Amino acid sequence: MNTINDTNFNFPKQKSVYKGKVREVYNINDELLVMIASDRLSAFDVIMPKQIPYKGQILNQIASKMMEATSDLVPNWIVDIPDPNVAVGHLCSPFKVEMVIRGYMSGHAAREYKAGKRVLCGVSMPEGMRENDKFPEPIITPSTKADGGDHDEDITREEILAKGLVSEEDYLILEDYTRKLFNRGTEIAKNQGLILVDTKYEFGKTRDGKIVLIDEIHTPDSSRYFYRGGYAERQEKGEDQKQLSKEFVRQWLIENGFQGLKGQQIPEMSEEKIIEISDRYIELYEQITGEKFVKADVTKVEKRIEENILKFLL
Repeated sequence: MNTINDTNFNFPKQKSVYKGKVREVYNINDELLVMIASDRLSAFDVIMPKQIPYKGQILNQIASKMMEATSDLVPNWIVDIPDPNVAVGHLCSPFKVEMVIRGYMSGHAAREYKAGKRVLCGVSMPEGMRENDKFPEPIITPSTKADGGDHDEDITREEILAKGLVSEEDYLILEDYTRKLFNRGTEIAKNQGLILVDTKYEFGKTRDGKIVLIDEIHTPDSSRYFYRGGYAERQEKGEDQKQLSKEFVRQWLIENGFQGLKGQQIPEMSEEKIIEISDRYIELYEQITGEKFVKADVTKVEKRIEENILKFLL
């Protein structure tokens, strides 16, 4: 199966390329960014050795559909989607914080709660909650990149302002946009029989100073979803929730002795496991969009991507 791991394109007026854990971003003349969603899989801030077929296409297409579905609420960076794996948008200066919003106590929040913490990023969590319970109101728990590292670190609103990472004026806009996006994402998920549990948004400023939504939105890499049907019954019985997110990958890694800690070895992923993960991503795509997933031609996947980008740029 042809998958996209590492691209090395050289486009007209290309200034630089940045390679993240999953995406590769080409700067075109300090005006546009060409963002290619690879098939790399990242968990616990570690890139797994094997790629997941169609993962990049799924992430890119969900994100572009969700950007379109929220553009009336929050402006975004997108200019065009010239290829199933590619988004082209305005060059922006990204804010150095990620806006994480949680409607339910799951994932990182649940792990912190189990460890006895009742305050997360300066926000209080009520006593007596069980994992996957709904918060009385969604809570915003921002994160930032650690100095010199890829790991996300919890940070409070007060610390963000004190460190000058974001001005108070801009931070109020980020909070407002975050809540609006989460409310819309919750509505979209509900219409498809899902619960949007938690997610993160990234924002940047265009050259004329406008705050816009950047990167991705409401994908399984940035969000957690539960199936709505049976949620209450499973919660009542103390059972695990049926979910569609990257958490199932994290759980599999934990079960196999890996949490990204020093000295731990990444477990071997069999072909069956890779196909299973790919199928789960396809399932989420179809569930969240309500559309059948159409696999792009991957016989010469890098050639296809390069030709589609060049068509747009030229």
